[in-house]
Amino acid sequence: MNFNGKTVLITGASRGIGFEIAEAFAKAGANLAICATHENSLVQAAEKLRALGVKVYTQAVDIANAQQCEDFIAGTVKELGSLDVVVNNAGITKDNLTVRMSEQDWDDVINVNLKGTFLMCKAALKVMFKKRVGNIVNISSVVGEMGNPGQANYVASKAGIIGLTKTLAKEFGSRGIRVNAVAPGFVQTAMTESLPEDIKNKALEAIPLKRFAKTQDIAKAVMFLASEDASYITGHILAVNGGLYI
Repeated sequence: MNFNGKTVLITGASRGIGFEIAEAFAKAGANLAICATHENSLVQAAEKLRALGVKVYTQAVDIANAQQCEDFIAGTVKELGSLDVVVNNAGITKDNLTVRMSEQDWDDVINVNLKGTFLMCKAALKVMFKKRVGNIVNISSVVGEMGNPGQANYVASKAGIIGLTKTLAKEFGSRGIRVNAVAPGFVQTAMTESLPEDIKNKALEAIPLKRFAKTQDIAKAVMFLASEDASYITGHILAVNGGLYI
C-alpha cells in the first residue's frame, strides 16, 4: 500500500501496537503525527521513525482533554501540511470485578479510551469536513463485542467505540469521510508474554487459529481500512481475533 504524501496521526504511538502501526505507515511513505502521554518515549519513537525517511511531528497529549486534542490537530496541520488519516489507538486498563471497581478506575478508563477517542475524532473531523475527504480508524477490542469478566470499564469503553464509529460513519459519509474500527483479540505483546503458561494455554484453546495476533496483524488491518483498497467500506468493525469471537 502506498501512502506517499499522506499525513497519518496516531495516538498512543510510542510503543506496542501504536508504534507498530506508525512504523507500518512510515514504511508505506506516510508522514506521521504521533502522541503519547510522556515526551521521553515519544522522542525515542520519533527517532526510529525518522530513520525510515519520513517527517514526524510529536506532542505529549492527554487525549481526555479537549483543548490538547485541538492543539495536536492544529499542530499536525501546521507542521505537516495536511491531515489524511487518524488512528485512535491510545487506551488504558484498570481491571477489577465490578463490585470492587472504584468509581475513579471507571472514570479513568472511560475518559481515556472512549472520551479521548471522541475528542480526537471531533477535532480531526473539523479539518476533514472542510476538505471533504478523510479516514478515521478506531481501535476497539474483541471484548467490546463479547464482554469479559473483570473489565467492565474497559469493555464498556471499547463497546462505546464501536457505537461511536458507526455513528460517525453515518454522519460524515456524505462528506467523503470514512470511519471504521479494528477489534483485535489477544495480541502478542510484553503483557501477554508475561502471563502464566496455564492462562496462555487456556486462551489459545479458545482461538481457532491457535496463536495470538502479532502486532503486525493489527497494523495491516488498520492500513487496509485507511487505504484506497477499502474505499467503499465505512462503519465496519474489522475483527482481527483469530476466530476467538465469531
